[in-house]
Amino acid sequence: MRVRLKGIKTVKRRHVDGSVTIHHYLREGGAKLVGNPGSHEFAASYDAAVSKLKTAPEGQLVSILERYKASSDFTGLSAASRANYEIYLKRIKSEFGTLPIAALADPAIRGDFLEWRDDMSAHPRAADYAWTTLARVLSWAKNRSIIALNPCERGGRLYKGGGRAAIIWTEPDLRSLASTASLEVMAVVLLALWTGQRQGDVLAMPWSAYDGKTIRLVQSKTGKAVSIPVGATLKRFLDGVERVGDTILVSSTGNPWTRDGFKSSFYRAVERAGIDDRHFHDLRGTAVTRLALSECSVPQIASITGHSLRDVEAILDAHYLGGRVELAEQAALKLESRYGETNGDTIRA
Repeated sequence: MRVRLKGIKTVKRRHVDGSVTIHHYLREGGAKLVGNPGSHEFAASYDAAVSKLKTAPEGQLVSILERYKASSDFTGLSAASRANYEIYLKRIKSEFGTLPIAALADPAIRGDFLEWRDDMSAHPRAADYAWTTLARVLSWAKNRSIIALNPCERGGRLYKGGGRAAIIWTEPDLRSLASTASLEVMAVVLLALWTGQRQGDVLAMPWSAYDGKTIRLVQSKTGKAVSIPVGATLKRFLDGVERVGDTILVSSTGNPWTRDGFKSSFYRAVERAGIDDRHFHDLRGTAVTRLALSECSVPQIASITGHSLRDVEAILDAHYLGGRVELAEQAALKLESRYGETNGDTIRA
């Protein structure tokens, strides 16, 4: 007789090639189960996950970490965000996993947490991310009355830089990149430059999102729906791409790009071009700046890129528009007339 196991969450994932894989998780705790339901391997995996969950010390911080990972606040994040959080959740567990929950009410514990963060000050961004992760977990616990106080509230930041908002790709940068990158890599750059979307959304963009006039998609990180009018240069590129699969962009093998595969190819080209301190994500800020120079308003820019109004203002303020798009009056040409032929030639180079 087949035993029905309780508390299992089944997730179906559809891949770009149309195939579907099915994954099973223990709903409480989020442990991934191995094998197919009904098999001895699956039952053993289930028993091991349940046993591990039962032995998690309820009076220690590790129990809060496990409950947070099983919550919708964590499972609802994108796969990339969950992976980033996992890095710091493991650090927190290693350092403070056995900390009694009752100790969180002691004012002195904030000093211990700050000292832990400051020990990572050689890498201030990582230190801030670790602190933010711990603060978010404790905020989640406080909101659910698991703890009464969050000792990591308003901790400030170690990293004092201006951020990536002040960094954009210039025309010389793009020409240098085009001289060393493959056509497949530059196609990704072009699509990102003209749509202002994140790398993951650009690489996964399906042909079904493009109707000949507009690109419509839902951003994977935020869930925002964006509608992007396609200008002449971008249309010329899209209409000239051979449709070899479901995704618009493919690697030199004709297969959809993997995240790691593109990252490796892109940064090799950047290194060969001798371009310093330019990341792929900076193309998003570059797209915002180009739109502003073409006399687009902040709401118009945000509707295309999916940024919040505040983020658009921050990017423009960090670059040189002083937060006032009205100062772009000197940019007499629209986006198409300013960049169309230049970037078309750059990508084809």
